[in-house]
Amino acid sequence: MKQYTVAILGATGAVGTQMIQCLAEQDFPVGELRLLASARSAGKQVETPFGTVTIAEAGPDAFAGCDIVLGAVEDDLARELLPHAVEAGAVVVDNSHAFRLDPDVPLVVPEINAEDVSWHHGIISNPNCATIIGLVPTWPLHKIAGVTRMIVSTYQAASGAGAPGMAELEAQIGAMGRGEDLPEPKTFAAPLVSNLIPQIGGFKYEGYTSEEMKLQNEGRKIMHLPELRVNCTCVRVPVLRSHSESITLEFERDITLKQAREALAAAPGVKLVDDREAASAHDRFPMPIDTSDQDLIWVGRLRRDISNPEAARGITFWCCGDQIRKGAATNAVQIAKLLTE
Repeated sequence: MKQYTVAILGATGAVGTQMIQCLAEQDFPVGELRLLASARSAGKQVETPFGTVTIAEAGPDAFAGCDIVLGAVEDDLARELLPHAVEAGAVVVDNSHAFRLDPDVPLVVPEINAEDVSWHHGIISNPNCATIIGLVPTWPLHKIAGVTRMIVSTYQAASGAGAPGMAELEAQIGAMGRGEDLPEPKTFAAPLVSNLIPQIGGFKYEGYTSEEMKLQNEGRKIMHLPELRVNCTCVRVPVLRSHSESITLEFERDITLKQAREALAAAPGVKLVDDREAASAHDRFPMPIDTSDQDLIWVGRLRRDISNPEAARGITFWCCGDQIRKGAATNAVQIAKLLTE
């Protein structure tokens, strides 16, 4: 089997660190692993499943000889550095928002539109975490009845803000437990412990935030549904990792709950957890505590949308998925594997 030289740009962050683990878990044919980060991390050694790797400073000349580059940095750095990776002959799978809506860049969830990888021009974008978690279970239902509208509320964990977000929540939990004043928030707009923050991203359009618009704009591109309508509210919640979403779908054709359950139970990347009679809550519905540190999107609370005047054309469900894994690192490595097949 061919071996690949793989670089991770942003290797010391929460997503970059998870990418290393995902490469090993998915048996990716890594011949050489390069870890790229800021100057302050350069020179440090990291033990990986592929041997000890010395972190190199990220820069325009860091990509020579790379076959695949996994990007896990902010938008500005992605725009600055990743074109140099393409010029050096690498194919980039980028986790930032920098290229997602570029018409010349595929935006891919392998369970939905793996074939779009074939028309890349050097860069393939990884979608937003909440988009991935919401669309993986929406897709099998769309194939039955044709989704036209989504009403979504997201309950997004601190991990969506990376390692600093998780550290800030943990520090606040510790301070509250000790009866101390909460440390001043730096990552979030307000303290997250014992709180909900109904804003993720800046306000962009008609009072909707940038995070809320991603599900519509990215969903249209991934599912090839340019007329898809999405109403989304994104909320940051005091959960360490694993996002949750409440989703109501409206369809152009009738769909029964039996059809929906069967489709979700058989769908790749999905685990149906929907036993209302189960003795344990862990078997009745998905929860972040159960869905962290794994790659499936768990789906439950499946029911009719009783507000839809066309009763047979509305389905509501609840889903949870690990934001760092399937919402970011796992999906990126799955895309990279498509390049090797």
